[in-house]
Amino acid sequence: MTSDLLKTLVDKALQRRAPERAEALALLGDSEPLIDVVAAGARVRREFFGTRVKLNTIVNMKSGLCPEDCGYCSQRLGSEAEVLKYSWIAPGKAAEVAGQAVRAGAKRVCLVASGRGPGERDLGRIENTIAAIRSEHPKVEICVCLGLLADGQAERLAAAGADAYSHNLNTAEARYADICSTHTFADRVDTLGRATVAGLSPCSGAIFGMGESDDDIVDVALALRELNPDSVPVNFLIPFEGTPLGDRWDLTPERCLRILALFRFYFPDVEVRLAGGREIHLRGMQPLALHLANSIFLGDYLTSEGQPGADDRGMITDAGFTIEGIDEPTLPAARHDLVAIRRRGAGTGLPANA
Repeated sequence: MTSDLLKTLVDKALQRRAPERAEALALLGDSEPLIDVVAAGARVRREFFGTRVKLNTIVNMKSGLCPEDCGYCSQRLGSEAEVLKYSWIAPGKAAEVAGQAVRAGAKRVCLVASGRGPGERDLGRIENTIAAIRSEHPKVEICVCLGLLADGQAERLAAAGADAYSHNLNTAEARYADICSTHTFADRVDTLGRATVAGLSPCSGAIFGMGESDDDIVDVALALRELNPDSVPVNFLIPFEGTPLGDRWDLTPERCLRILALFRFYFPDVEVRLAGGREIHLRGMQPLALHLANSIFLGDYLTSEGQPGADDRGMITDAGFTIEGIDEPTLPAARHDLVAIRRRGAGTGLPANA
């Protein structure tokens, strides 16, 4: 029988209201049976997204040799992880890789490059890559992830045809300095604000398994809600040997599912994406996660391999879900509005749209 807590969380989510902190912490604990937690989250997921699963793919445009020192990242400054290292791939090659994924069912292509942020030449490369992909697949969504953005860069990406910008908050503000010293939590929030003001769909999530507490999980969820993202990737740490967090194997399948359920309650009508680390931490419980997340990455990640795309598609079908078509809107109608809240000009630190 569904408990009062789960009934309350479902009712609030269906009204797009956030859980109270005490409710969220109780969900992350073990007082509620896991199957009941998943069932409650699944009800919210079905209400807003039915049985559709959106497929996304990553194209790693530039791998390794990053000057930032994010402790979880295999591409970080000082990383000894034996990952691929290469400079920018050509737009045509990126379009070829993207095309393979689109033909396999991917609806969104994520163009990612290591580094603190893009320079002039980097933006030019991305513009050419977007054009190359659009020439073959005009309807595919294109998301860009290039690090911290400076003045005018988000607008330039939007003009080039990018649909979204991805920049994760990764963890709670109070412990951000524990995982990175070369930039701040505020820097990341600033970049998401720039992308949103420029008309790019904001994509931002977190990484779990880095030693965070339950309160930290709630804190980053609340910080993300303030940014009002359209997509929230939920990553589980991939502990690469040769990185500071290479020995962290703290997660269990149950822990991952409870975190996913919590994010479904905090983001009931938002694309919650099951992202990096799902294979190694959820293992045989991955199909259960589809009852909470409505979106997954197909195939490989930035520097690690995922399970074969055919296995992903089979898992989706076997679990009773369908792959979202390229012409189907992902977000429910209530989020497809024409009202743009002003986030620049008077009362902000950003220039007016004059």
